Amino acid sequence: MKKAALCVLISMALIMSFGACQAGSVSEQTSVQQASPETEWKGDEKLKLFSDIRYLHWLDGSKQVYEADEFSPEDISTFTFNEGTVLKGSEELAAQTMEAGKNPGLGIRSLHQRGITGKGVNVAIIDQNLLLHHPEFDGKIAAYYDTGCERPEDDGSMHAPAVTSILVGDSIGVAPDAKVYFAASPSWKKDSKYYADALYWIIEQNKKLPEGEKIRVVSVSAAPSGSPFEKNIKMWDKAASALKEEGILLLDCGSDPETSFIYPAYYDPQNPEDVSKCKYGFPSSPTSYRPREPYIGVPTSYRTVAEEYKAGSPSYQYTGVGGLSWGIPYAAGVLALGWQVDPTLSNEEIIQLLFDTCGTGADGSTVINPAAFIASIEKRVK
Repeated sequence: MKKAALCVLISMALIMSFGACQAGSVSEQTSVQQASPETEWKGDEKLKLFSDIRYLHWLDGSKQVYEADEFSPEDISTFTFNEGTVLKGSEELAAQTMEAGKNPGLGIRSLHQRGITGKGVNVAIIDQNLLLHHPEFDGKIAAYYDTGCERPEDDGSMHAPAVTSILVGDSIGVAPDAKVYFAASPSWKKDSKYYADALYWIIEQNKKLPEGEKIRVVSVSAAPSGSPFEKNIKMWDKAASALKEEGILLLDCGSDPETSFIYPAYYDPQNPEDVSKCKYGFPSSPTSYRPREPYIGVPTSYRTVAEEYKAGSPSYQYTGVGGLSWGIPYAAGVLALGWQVDPTLSNEEIIQLLFDTCGTGADGSTVINPAAFIASIEKRVK
């Protein structure tokens, strides 16, 4: 198969399975760079920085094995690849990069060691269809509802396991002991009705829960309030208002400053715990745009996420460049950690603390600081 044809197939497949949002346009885009003539290996030169080289076995012509002369080992941390990708001669380095990418960074694992893991906190996710038994989050889905994905039961998606693992994954997640109410919605239909239905389902689930076990936040790595959604946007807006009345916080990729203040950032992969070394945006294009105020930058690149396209075949993928989709569940996870420490915090109080405790990145950007955030809450409850 010719490279151009393969590129089209990969783009179609990834659009179908992603439904992610990328800051900048704050719209629903792929969360990692799609294969393209610019990022795809051409056969007569080395892979370029930030190339997407995931091996997708069901795509005719998808390349799996890269010989040692087809890439530079020092560039591996910038690539997007999965466990099916073979980088000859650098298999160990690729595995180390994959493992390092599981670390949420910014002191999150130190909080876990202290028992701050989101235990006892219920959260919700609206994303594409999810296979429930990936080892990262098996047993953590409190309830699952499909609003109309119309996918075979043994089919997964790229996007859903990724965001779920970032929020509650055993080795990847920010809040690994939180429980998730998951609503699957078909982003590819570009119809906000499905997302509105998901919010109403979450509201109904919440009404059944006793005090002290309510759903605290909904993570939506999409922007149902606008482009590229084309239908029933007002239905989403009405449902979002109902969610707010229910007392549940919403984080999404839209344009409302109450719900859409999370923006992508990236840490220094050699110093992932250091907030002061973080920068805003994407490492592939660090000066492409600036966020609107107020905003909080959250790490989205150099991350490993869960992957499962077919039931019974759980895997992982490493994303050298991740989009805003990865930031929304990360921020929701940090909030879950905060609510574990002080369940009495209102939505307004916890968001204000999140802003008040942000650090300053290497480029002057405002960056989430989980350790300072938790320290501030602990000081309040003493």
